[in-house]
Amino acid sequence: MKKALVVANWKCNPSTEREVGKILNEVKRQIRKITNVQVVICPPFLFLPFLREKIKNTKIVLGAQDVFYQGGSFTGEISPKMLKKFGVKYVITGHSERRKLGEDDQIINKKIKSLLELKMNPILCVGETKEMREKEKQFEVVERQILAALRNVKKTLLDNLIIAYEPVWAISTNKGKLCSSDDIMTMKLFIKQLFEKNFGAKISEKIKILYGGSVNDKNIQLVRSAGIDGVLVGGASLNPQKFILILKAFS
Repeated sequence: MKKALVVANWKCNPSTEREVGKILNEVKRQIRKITNVQVVICPPFLFLPFLREKIKNTKIVLGAQDVFYQGGSFTGEISPKMLKKFGVKYVITGHSERRKLGEDDQIINKKIKSLLELKMNPILCVGETKEMREKEKQFEVVERQILAALRNVKKTLLDNLIIAYEPVWAISTNKGKLCSSDDIMTMKLFIKQLFEKNFGAKISEKIKILYGGSVNDKNIQLVRSAGIDGVLVGGASLNPQKFILILKAFS
């Protein structure tokens, strides 16, 4: 049975190592009995060293919230090679909050290529705005984002790719509402068909598709019922009790 993938995106939280330790200790205490779930925590870059030490000999894997596509003279950036050498396995890429700050499809494409060439696991975030959803263009938007992000990427590198469907209108920072189970399932099937058409049946079958957007302990069973492969969790991942309930839903 394929392991579910649950990714915690802590965004720009928490503020101190003490808070990180408090969250992590509670998650570590309760995670021991949870099976068949791969847990990834993506903290702010500042806390990667602290987290790396704290998750040794646990079921938790280190992730990052973003990356630059190369090293060199790029002030303030962190390269894929740096992250890999540090032990980071998963990297969130193309998140709507990054796109809102000006990150475009060309930059996302470069990031995806760089990560896949290093055999890292990019989590490509895709999803439509409220305006696009109201115009019934969600499939058009998701198709464009995926194909643009994977432009000129070799099929042989796609084994490590993960797709996170995270409709912009549904994320908690936009006071979002969860998609219906049918909507999530329909989008998952659409993405699977898109991969089969463009990259072949084997890749389509293997690709993991996550759902993100106001996921919490109250609605996780609804998400689970859509047959999704895992979730990308924002605010609820900072609450150990809520996060553990999300993990248990996939266990």
